[in-house]
Amino acid sequence: MWISELSERSGVPVPTVKYYLREGLLPPGRATGATRAVYDDRHVQRLRLIRALVEVAGMGGERIRAVIAAVDDQRADLHDVLASAHEELSPVPEREPSAEAREAVARLIDLRGWQVTPRGRHAEALAAALDALHGAGQALSEDALVAYADAVAGVAALEIGSMSEASREDAATYAVIGTLLVEPVLVTLRRLAHEDLSSRRFSRSEQAQQR
Repeated sequence: MWISELSERSGVPVPTVKYYLREGLLPPGRATGATRAVYDDRHVQRLRLIRALVEVAGMGGERIRAVIAAVDDQRADLHDVLASAHEELSPVPEREPSAEAREAVARLIDLRGWQVTPRGRHAEALAAALDALHGAGQALSEDALVAYADAVAGVAALEIGSMSEASREDAATYAVIGTLLVEPVLVTLRRLAHEDLSSRRFSRSEQAQQR
């Protein structure tokens, strides 16, 4: 396909496609002349991944390059690709987490038997979140932390189990879009459950009906 069709199929404007080509984020097409080239479905997949990283994840150039590098590194397995995409989604804490929070996260990882990086970006982000809760006077008990971990492990199993190994670009795109667009669903479901349980436990009209 020509660059105009590539633009149409991917939803990325032609000038932006050319920019990604210049920056090396999109591999060059097959040259058919001094100024013309043809592209294929691989380029469509790559542009969809870049769109997800830019428009959904809000990533800048260097972070996009880190994900693209993992996708293009044939020595890396699919886990490395997904890990790279996910790692770029976790914020770097503004303050270094406390030793206590890091120890709580390490105990959780050990208890769950998770094969993760103990001091990786996700673990550090979780430790920072625990510190924030503690600082707000709402410290999370380890039992509660384990309960949260057990709940989300089921969600993660569903998501990872549905991923295809056919395309590294598709897997990375799914990791980004699936994570960021599903998270609001999870948060809202939690709030709906809170509303239901709060109504059952604290609503005066509900209590009156039970009498």
